[in-house]
Amino acid sequence: MSEATFRGGVHPYEGKELSSDLPIKTVMPKGDMVFPMSQHIGAPAKPIVNKGDKVLVGQKIGEASGFISANICCSVSGTVKAVEPRMLLNGSSAMCVVVENDGNYTGIEGLGEDRDYMGLTNDEIREIVKEAGIVGMGGAGFPTNVKLAPKEPDKIDYILVNGAECEPYLTSDYRQMLECPEEIVGGLKVILKLFDKAKGLICIEDNKPEAIAKMQAAVSNESRIDVKVLKTKYPQGGERTLISAATGRKIYSKKLPADAGCIVDNISTVIAIYRAVCKRTPLITRVMTLTGDAFKKPVNVNVRLGCNHADLVPEGEGFGQEPAKIISGGPMMGFAMFDLNVPVTKTSSSILAMTKDEVAEFEPTPCIRCGRCVEACPGNLVPQKMAVAAMNNDYDTFVSLNGMECYECGSCTYVCPAKRPLTQSFKQARQHVAAQARKK
Repeated sequence: MSEATFRGGVHPYEGKELSSDLPIKTVMPKGDMVFPMSQHIGAPAKPIVNKGDKVLVGQKIGEASGFISANICCSVSGTVKAVEPRMLLNGSSAMCVVVENDGNYTGIEGLGEDRDYMGLTNDEIREIVKEAGIVGMGGAGFPTNVKLAPKEPDKIDYILVNGAECEPYLTSDYRQMLECPEEIVGGLKVILKLFDKAKGLICIEDNKPEAIAKMQAAVSNESRIDVKVLKTKYPQGGERTLISAATGRKIYSKKLPADAGCIVDNISTVIAIYRAVCKRTPLITRVMTLTGDAFKKPVNVNVRLGCNHADLVPEGEGFGQEPAKIISGGPMMGFAMFDLNVPVTKTSSSILAMTKDEVAEFEPTPCIRCGRCVEACPGNLVPQKMAVAAMNNDYDTFVSLNGMECYECGSCTYVCPAKRPLTQSFKQARQHVAAQARKK
């Protein structure tokens, strides 16, 4: 196995054994569907349907309102009940289209039909990806059509498919590598058509030998695609760390992966590209992991966007005991949920239900200057000094310490023996600095 990796990082408890051997289960939605117009980085989509309108599976109901924005497509057929603000996963609200599901799942014309991507121009492929509303599904939510249109396409020489899935507990990408490798390879081949000089690398951590074997078999006859085995370490799946480990190249906050000749896409995003381009199906579903020791039976589920998180809990046979904490995403970079009655979006990756809130059990104590945070930081930063600046609202010093290079992976907080809320303070400082920059 390769030892390709990056500097720093940590080895948290993986927790993947709870759901890694469980095949993906398709779940049909119950009740009304809620489609937020903000499911991506950038400007919210603009609703293009009204109360009382009939809608179909695959129909565009929200239109991108800017260059960095994304379309929203309906995952069911039915009637628009309302266009109104609703609460989202993070507690904020956004304009949403609410659809009464008729249970028929009547699709738009041509939905699911085969299409030969080799007969399409590069501009046509990018337009299909845009119309399908595809965004980064690993958590960032960046519009994929923009990522696939760099200023200098001839300088792109690596397409990296992020199959690291380094976040503890999550197994949705792993299961998709086992169950639909052909779609992953198909999506990657579509991307490679856009970049004649590029090589495709499917990047997988070495704690997933079955996925490695499955993907190696799937690319055995592909001259432009290889599987890159990476050392298991968090946050191996971060965009910068992945690029560093797979290619040896470096990028920073003011650079894009394209500046290093790379484009990085998550497993689910690549599958979505295949389905949009080759199967005429926009982004209307995603795979999630329902896991944690509070669930009676963890499960990986394929769900339609817009369904209610609360309706998914029975798919894990409910909670064995009341969760002390529920997280959307993984324990390192996810965020706590205070209400399950919120819609599944393009970037929803899990419901992680824990019987203990370990964070609440610790009382932060003064920094002992042990340096563990410095050793763990994959960004080569000095979290101890950054924390002092952030907690004193000394934003000039925070910036001078390269605090804006932090990508909030949580490694420093994880190793801190004093249990100081380092990552949280950096997140707040970064938000403040970014807000001030926007004002200027």
